[in-house]
Amino acid sequence: MSAPTPHPSTEGRTPYPVGLLLAGRRVVVVGGGQVAQRRLPALIATGAELHLISPSTTPAVQAMADAGELTWHARPYLDGDLADTWYALVATDDPAVNARVSAEAERERVFCARSDDAAAATAWTPASGRDAGATVAVLTGDPRHSAGLRDAIVDGLRDGSLAARQYRAHGAGVALVGGGPGDPDLITVRGRRLLADADVVVADRLAPRELLAELPEHVEVIDASKIPYGRFMAQEAINRTLIEHAKAGKFVVRLKGGDPYVFGRGGEELLACAEAGLPVTVVPGISSSISVPAAAGVPVTHRGMTHEFTVISGHVGPGDERSLTNWEAAAKMSGTLVLLMAVDKIAAIAAELVAHGRAGDTPVAIVQEGTTAAQRRVDATLATVGAVVEAEGIKPPAVIVIGDVVNVLAAAFRK
Repeated sequence: MSAPTPHPSTEGRTPYPVGLLLAGRRVVVVGGGQVAQRRLPALIATGAELHLISPSTTPAVQAMADAGELTWHARPYLDGDLADTWYALVATDDPAVNARVSAEAERERVFCARSDDAAAATAWTPASGRDAGATVAVLTGDPRHSAGLRDAIVDGLRDGSLAARQYRAHGAGVALVGGGPGDPDLITVRGRRLLADADVVVADRLAPRELLAELPEHVEVIDASKIPYGRFMAQEAINRTLIEHAKAGKFVVRLKGGDPYVFGRGGEELLACAEAGLPVTVVPGISSSISVPAAAGVPVTHRGMTHEFTVISGHVGPGDERSLTNWEAAAKMSGTLVLLMAVDKIAAIAAELVAHGRAGDTPVAIVQEGTTAAQRRVDATLATVGAVVEAEGIKPPAVIVIGDVVNVLAAAFRK
């Protein structure tokens, strides 16, 4: 049984395709739910002056606002909000509000896309994808048809054939898919194919968010974000969500940042699904513990310098009774230490390592938002890293690398 088309018929309408250059121009999005969450990353990538108007948002949208990628006006839409606007996107679940925004857009001659009624809009959002610097955008009036054509073209570009593969849907079940460190091109081929077949996607905040914009309109996206020290979806609720949707006959993809089994609770999710009698497919992902340092010019191992590297979760610091880490042993190892989820604990961790014998002048690299357009690297030593992180305003997600490997490629990488 096919999913119903979410828009009224657009038969007979012929849109004029055009690429909008929105950098520095005011763009207004009304609504902060799942539709906005899927559309915002592409708008952010244009460099637009982006304003979101909504009394509430999903955690992932809130994270975009907290990061300064958009301005969130936490209130209902008001007449006059589209003044001096170049483009508007209406994404609320209130038809009356959507109609009011459309009416103002018509008066102000602002092109306006509507998630609820393509026939009442003056602009359509295409099914889009990117490959090797090329943007593919498809408009048909039928979101599923547009997405299918887009996928065929992008897949053809990626494998050099430009030939569409036969779509083969999966049966009910769950796939735990590692999305990689952030760059959407770093998901595995198998992970991308399973994502394209999904009926439901349960996505982490650190999963490559641009991939959500490529999903067909009928795919339900569930936000399972865990904002550090902020809003989050409890693990038990995530497990229940996976099970309930799969038991309802859906193919569910749990899209996670990095690898499902590297501090990603993939094992807990697999056990919960297995106990419920559900088939589970596990797709490994590129772990940020190795890929993010590599993207910033740091190999976690180097011949003649280190024979081991250790990955440690820093979400529980030294002295905490919940800690399972032997910090004394870690300090006495000569190899590389890679810390994940350790931004707010790094001063205490560094002090503990120095107290147990690691030299204070040991090089440290902090890589924030690794592999994404916002990536930045800050260097320090064990003696200075706490002050440097505070002074530089480092925020999660960030990977911290400790050891001589931090500087081994510095001259070559920075040329």
